[in-house]
Amino acid sequence: MSLPVKMIVGLGNPGPEYLMTRHNAGFWFVDALANKLSLSFSQDKRSQSELCRYQSGSIDCWICKPQTYMNDSGAAVQALSSYYKIPVDQIMVVHDEIDLLPGTTRLKEGGGHGGHNGLRDIIQRMGSKDFLRLRVGVGHPGSKDKVVPFVLGRASSKEEDLIIDSFSLALEKSDQFFEDNLNKLMTELNNKNNSSS
Repeated sequence: MSLPVKMIVGLGNPGPEYLMTRHNAGFWFVDALANKLSLSFSQDKRSQSELCRYQSGSIDCWICKPQTYMNDSGAAVQALSSYYKIPVDQIMVVHDEIDLLPGTTRLKEGGGHGGHNGLRDIIQRMGSKDFLRLRVGVGHPGSKDKVVPFVLGRASSKEEDLIIDSFSLALEKSDQFFEDNLNKLMTELNNKNNSSS
């Protein structure tokens, strides 16, 4: 995996009522990334998203927060990918992951949707699973029937702190998203978190 990332998509639901829910962990990360890069989001009607652009030297990357609600996240990804001619393997999607504990963030290439509706819609609309995923652990409620209220609920303050703290290494090494060092970053992130599953 050596292609630089040209689009980073944080998944979440728009609106203040969803802002601090577990399902919005993808939004939290891209907000933190934009803040680190001194960027601010603005509304983009074409892609139905909040968007900012990071340009530095040879780097040119869009950072996106779909405003379509989670189940239609793929609409923004497809629109931006098509308009800016960004191949699917140069897209990174940041999302909440119930199969990882809070405090764990892992980088993965490809894979299924694991029941995540945002990923499901992106895979369906893009016709491919071959995008990168930055998986943000939020924990599991213990049974399948509790997943929806769990991800649409707010984490405890301790878990919230763990989730936000888990961004630190990825943010510190974020320049590697835009270089040919993603294998190295993947190893670093996954080794840092190898005590959780």
